[in-house]
Amino acid sequence: MASGMTLSPDRVSPSYIYMEACESYRKQSYRNRCYILSPNGPEMLQVPVVHGPSRLITDIKVDYTTPWVEKTFRALDTAYYTSAFYEYYRDELFAIYERRPETLWELNSELTAYLLKKTGIAAEIIPTADFSLQADDDWRERIDPKKPDTVLRDLGLDRPYYQVFGERFGFVPGLSVVDLLFNEGPDSISWLKFAF
Repeated sequence: MASGMTLSPDRVSPSYIYMEACESYRKQSYRNRCYILSPNGPEMLQVPVVHGPSRLITDIKVDYTTPWVEKTFRALDTAYYTSAFYEYYRDELFAIYERRPETLWELNSELTAYLLKKTGIAAEIIPTADFSLQADDDWRERIDPKKPDTVLRDLGLDRPYYQVFGERFGFVPGLSVVDLLFNEGPDSISWLKFAF
């Protein structure tokens, strides 16, 4: 993802975010997985996909033949039921999954738009028209589950926030933004505004 930057009175925030629509789907990437903090520690949530003849990211279908949606709901309920803001966001978030978007692209686009809105980031999502190598603001390969996630630390922006199981595990970085949203609610933007 690349982003355009616009200054606002209290922070720098992206005015637009390019989402790569012309890449080949990469297995074992964050395109179909994320981590939450469960009572047993970090837990991966994964969206199963159907591998068809096309490897284009916008063509990858979500596999609804397994009960992954229900498993995701149970995992989120278990992990965040006692968090301060879970009840305020749960139903809208679950509704996205319940609509059963056909492709991973559609699911990710809906989730991204929802999470940007709820965390207070006003940015337009623009799908790329072609695949091209970008300059310094190219984030397609910077965050990968197979690589150490040091982006925020490298930028001097890693800051802990309250986590439901923080007393048990300490602060756990690298989780889905839903962890921040469910724990900090409307104040999520105060943790994110310095990251842009």
